[in-house]
Amino acid sequence: MARVFVSSVINAEASAVWDRIRDFNAMPRWHPRIRDSRIEDALPGDKIGCIRNFHLQSGETIREKLVGMSDYDLFFSYTMLEGPMPLWDYMATLRLTPITDGNRTFAEWSAEFECDPKDEAGLVEGIGTNVFQGGFDALKRHFGG
Repeated sequence: MARVFVSSVINAEASAVWDRIRDFNAMPRWHPRIRDSRIEDALPGDKIGCIRNFHLQSGETIREKLVGMSDYDLFFSYTMLEGPMPLWDYMATLRLTPITDGNRTFAEWSAEFECDPKDEAGLVEGIGTNVFQGGFDALKRHFGG
């Protein structure tokens, strides 16, 4: 099983960062690699089981299902149903933790998935750098850090 883990510190209160990312359909608002997104079946963007169907800037389509969310613990977890990458059994979690020293946020994004061993290093690097760190970098720019 392949694993990806990326963490970062965002110079904003965790509640403010959570407000920006909480809606499962809001990725185009905060992640530069996402062109557009919609929740299938007109469900709310915070309903467990909802499916977001989105396009990358490249035009490729990804479908992901929200499988867990907590406003108390500031996280959401999701699985990938369809996408352009050669992987399967993909499960990811984006979690925020308040840093009380300075009212900052510790952000961590992790994923586990299965893939052909020859593809693992490239997938781990691509997801970690382009998706996870790219999202954190955009959040840091938004919040002035």
